[in-house]
Amino acid sequence: MEAAGIVVAETPTAENEGRTGFPDIVTAEKYVIRHHLGQVISQSFGATEQTFASAAALRSLRGAYQLAAQPANAVTVLAASGDSGASGDTYDMKRLYPRRVVEWPATDPLVTAVGGTALSLTRSGLRRQPDRVWNDAGGGRSAVFTRPAYQAGVAAQAGARRGIPDISMDASCQSSVAIYASFPGSEGRWQTICGTSTATPLFAGIVALADQVAGHSLGVINPAIYQMLAHRSRGLVDIRAGTNSITAGGRLVRGFRAGPGYDLASGAGTVDAAYFVPELARLAG
Repeated sequence: MEAAGIVVAETPTAENEGRTGFPDIVTAEKYVIRHHLGQVISQSFGATEQTFASAAALRSLRGAYQLAAQPANAVTVLAASGDSGASGDTYDMKRLYPRRVVEWPATDPLVTAVGGTALSLTRSGLRRQPDRVWNDAGGGRSAVFTRPAYQAGVAAQAGARRGIPDISMDASCQSSVAIYASFPGSEGRWQTICGTSTATPLFAGIVALADQVAGHSLGVINPAIYQMLAHRSRGLVDIRAGTNSITAGGRLVRGFRAGPGYDLASGAGTVDAAYFVPELARLAG
């Protein structure tokens, strides 16, 4: 990738659950968008939809994504689908919901939700077996947003609601990545991380490559992903094994199982970048 750069936007309030840190985050993202500081926004945070005071309270925080989607800006926004399987944190972050829930902003129709896969690789990087769903990857149906038009072809899986994830990348803690932490209070300079917080920036790099091929930023890419799914693009690699069922408070929250085509555990699957990048650039560009 030629001349690609990374801008880190920091806010003074941590995002936990509910709207806690989102007003500051929205302000920071609007600044980034208005000043054209980046073409892809990668978000590794989220809050369970049910921890907001109301659906209206959640929707009031969509301003940055609406701004990003405007043709004059055309910024692609990504968000991690979460690391609690088919469940999610309660407001106090001490328990998981004993039923299926999902996280926002991954559920926002203007955002691309990135789920997680688990790889089985040899030391040289060759696959021992096909990728499968990372068991803790978030996925399911939104309680706030109805199914967007671009998901009409997966209505059998999503129902009348917005379904997530849209796409998946490696998130397994068996293949965690090294990061350098420079912020105060970090647990040390070099750390390892995993989860959909890893999958999301991985996919951001893929989108940045597509931006470069297209010669401009692509904006909302979800319609293009589902077009690729509909015509069985070689750029999408189907995930057919695994589930995101999870135990919450001693109770099984039965999640979703991967299978042929779209599912609420892996979305449209993962990517073969050699084919996915040029096709995304063509369809979204």
